Amino acid sequence: MKPQHSLSDGVVDGRNPIVQDGGTHSARADRTSSPWGTEKANCSDASIHESGKRDNRPRHASTGRTLPLPREIAVVTVVCLAQLMTQAGVGQALAIINVTGDSLGITNVASRSWVIAAYSLTVGTFILPAGRWGDLFGHKRMFVFGFIWFGLWSILAGLSVYVEQIFFDFCRAMQGIGPAILLPNGIAILGTLYPPSPRKDMAFAMFGSVAPGGSAFGAVFASIFAQFLWWPWAYWAMAIACLMIAIVAWVVIPAYPGNDDRDKMFQRLDVLGSIFGVGGLVLVNVAWNQGSTIGWTTTHTYVLLIVGFFLLGIFAFIESRAAYPLIPRTILNGKLVFVLGCIACGWGTFGVWVYYTFQFLLVLRGQTPLLTSAQFVPCAISGLCAAVTTGVLMSRIRHAYIMLTALLCFTVGTILIATAPVEQTYWAQTFVSMVVTPWGMDMSFPAGTLILSAALPREHQGLAASLVSTVVNYSISLGLGFAGTVESNVDKDRNDMLKGFRAALYTGIGLASLGVAVAALFTVVARPRRAAEKT
Repeated sequence: MKPQHSLSDGVVDGRNPIVQDGGTHSARADRTSSPWGTEKANCSDASIHESGKRDNRPRHASTGRTLPLPREIAVVTVVCLAQLMTQAGVGQALAIINVTGDSLGITNVASRSWVIAAYSLTVGTFILPAGRWGDLFGHKRMFVFGFIWFGLWSILAGLSVYVEQIFFDFCRAMQGIGPAILLPNGIAILGTLYPPSPRKDMAFAMFGSVAPGGSAFGAVFASIFAQFLWWPWAYWAMAIACLMIAIVAWVVIPAYPGNDDRDKMFQRLDVLGSIFGVGGLVLVNVAWNQGSTIGWTTTHTYVLLIVGFFLLGIFAFIESRAAYPLIPRTILNGKLVFVLGCIACGWGTFGVWVYYTFQFLLVLRGQTPLLTSAQFVPCAISGLCAAVTTGVLMSRIRHAYIMLTALLCFTVGTILIATAPVEQTYWAQTFVSMVVTPWGMDMSFPAGTLILSAALPREHQGLAASLVSTVVNYSISLGLGFAGTVESNVDKDRNDMLKGFRAALYTGIGLASLGVAVAALFTVVARPRRAAEKT
C-alpha cells in the first residue's frame, strides 16, 4: 500500500516539476545533459514547434526523436507496473501470512511480522544506492534488472515451502531489493522522458494512482491461490509476471545510457558509504524485530543493535569526507529533520496498522484470507481519491497543513481499529478505518516530497523523493519491530491475543501522535520563516 506519488518529481515555489534523476544527488540542469539526449538547452530546436510553442511530447533519449503515442503509453504503463508490483509484494504476503506461517511452522504472531518487515527493510535501505547505480549504468538496464531480480527471488520464496522460515524470510528480504531498484529508476525514466509540462504531470499522476490498488491486487490474488490452489503459487505467479514485464520493458523503454566516464567509478558509487550505511540500517532494524521474537534478554539482540549504530557512525564519518556522498552535507538542515520525522512517525504507524488489522480480521474474527482482502479494497478507492485531492490542494494551501492533516488521519484510523470490538460489524469502525487511514498515506508522501524539494538546492532536487521513499519503507519495518516488542511483552503467554494486538496498535497510536506533535511544531516554526522570506 505504500504509495510513491505522482508529485515525487518535485515542485518548487509553484513552478513546473523539475526533471529528476530518480533518487540520486544530482538533478539535470536546464542547459546540460538535456532529457532528449543532447547537450542543448530545453528550448532547443528539437523541442520547439515551428509556431514557436514548446513541444511537450516525450522524446527518445539518445536520438531526440518524438516517441509515437502507442510507445509512450507502453513506456508509462510498464513504469507504473513497477509501482503496482511493489505494493502487490506487500499485499500478497499480508493476506496469506497465517497460511504461510502455519505451513512453515511459525507459531509466534510477532515472528510472522518478519514476512513484512524483511521486505520493507530492504526496499527502504537500498533505494538511495540503487538510484546511483542507475545514473552510472543506465536507468533502463537497472529497471529491467530490478524486475528480473524480483522475479527470481519470488521463485525461491515459493520454493521455501520445502525448507523453513529462515530461508523464507531471507527470500522476502532479497525480494525487496527488486522494488528498491525499480522505484528510483522508474521515476528517473519518466523524469527523463518528458520536459516539464502538464503531460509529464499526468504521467507521474498515473504512477502514483496505481499504488493504493497494488496491495489490494496482490492480496486478492494471493488469497485466491492460497484458498483454492497452494500458497507458493502466489509467489510463482508474481515471478512469472515480473519476468514477463522485464521482457516488455526491455523492448519498449528507450535506451538511457549511463555515465560513460568510468573514471573514479568506485568513488561515484560511494561503495564504502553504501556498505556501512546499508549494513548499519539492516542491523538496527533486525535487532528491533528480533527483540520482539526472542526477547531483549538475549545477548546477540543487544550486540546487533550496538554494531548497527557503530556502522552508522562509520557511515556518517565516510559521508563527511566522500567526494560523491549518497546524502550531500549541504542538504542537512532543520526542515529536513522535521519532515522526515513526520514521515517516519506516520508510516511507522501505517506498518503497525496494516499488519495488526489483518491479524485482527484473520485471527480474532476468523475470516478467510479472500474475505479479508476484499475488505481492504476500500483502501484502494479512498487512496485514489486522496491522491487526486492532495494534487489539487498542493497549489492552494501550505504543504505543512497537508502534512499535519495526514498525521491526524494516521492517528484517527489507528484509534478506530484499536478500539473496535471483535463482534462488531465490519461496516462500523473497521470500514471507517479503511477509509480514513489511506488519506494519511496519500497526503504525507507528496507533501513531504514537495516540502523537501522547496528546501533543497536545485542540484539536489532528485534526492527529495528518494529520501522520503527510504524513510517510508524503513519506518514500516522498524515500526513493526517496536509494536512486536510491545505485543510480545504484554501477551507473554499467548493467552490473550486481543490484549496483545491492541497493545501493538496503541504503540502505533503513540507514534502517530508524536508525528502530529512534530507536524504541528513544524507548522508553527515554518510560518515565521516564510513571512521573513516574503519581506
